[in-house]
Amino acid sequence: MPASGKDWAYFFDIDGTLVDFVESPQGVRIDRDMQRLIEELFRSAEGAVALISGRSIADVDRMFPGMHPPVAGQHGIERRDNRGRIFHHAFPSAQLDRLRGRISEAVARHSGLLLEDKGLSLALHYRRAPRLGGFVHRLMRSLQAQTGQEYCLQSGKRVVEVKPAGSDKGYAISEFMREPPFRGRTPVFVGDDITDEYGFVTVNRLGGHSVKVGPGPTAARWRLRSVQAVRQWLEQSLAMAYGGNSTSKEANS
Repeated sequence: MPASGKDWAYFFDIDGTLVDFVESPQGVRIDRDMQRLIEELFRSAEGAVALISGRSIADVDRMFPGMHPPVAGQHGIERRDNRGRIFHHAFPSAQLDRLRGRISEAVARHSGLLLEDKGLSLALHYRRAPRLGGFVHRLMRSLQAQTGQEYCLQSGKRVVEVKPAGSDKGYAISEFMREPPFRGRTPVFVGDDITDEYGFVTVNRLGGHSVKVGPGPTAARWRLRSVQAVRQWLEQSLAMAYGGNSTSKEANS
């Protein structure tokens, strides 16, 4: 990893990047030390820090109480800028209602499946039933085919999501980079999943630093082994930013 730059704009995925996966998405919690690291980085980078997640903005706020940072939720379908304004991509809600009903029926028939209704998109998780992965992918492909080009599928770690077409994490990062305080800075995106590859490609194109967490093929130019490695890198970056006197370093010593 290159030395942390004072002109960097930071973008972070959450699950698998800032926190380890657990059986249920609602069971994920950000510990106080990690939240403190993100808050201190936000101050150090003069606000040029955003969370780029498949979760809804409301769910991100639940995980980071009291922060309300810039965030792109549901893979960029909704976005909150540095001034707190929220933007939504248009989507055909009637079709989403039909898909919600069909997916709910499948969940009722198959123990271990979990429907995460994010409001603008629907994610079908099979974390608790990996044997149902093939069924989930076939079901979601079949349902998406009925919507034409208005919706697309997004696969992740033991999850398949149907969402309005035309938005992804890369597009969300490019939107932030056109606005202050991100504009004119070097983008840095840290993520771990297939959904983050869009962000890596965008950051590479913008001349920034793309960072893959964990194993697997990727377009990212750098790699960190684990969530713990991300934490250590953040602590080191803050220590450099504070000239070796980071409050985060003291709090975690």
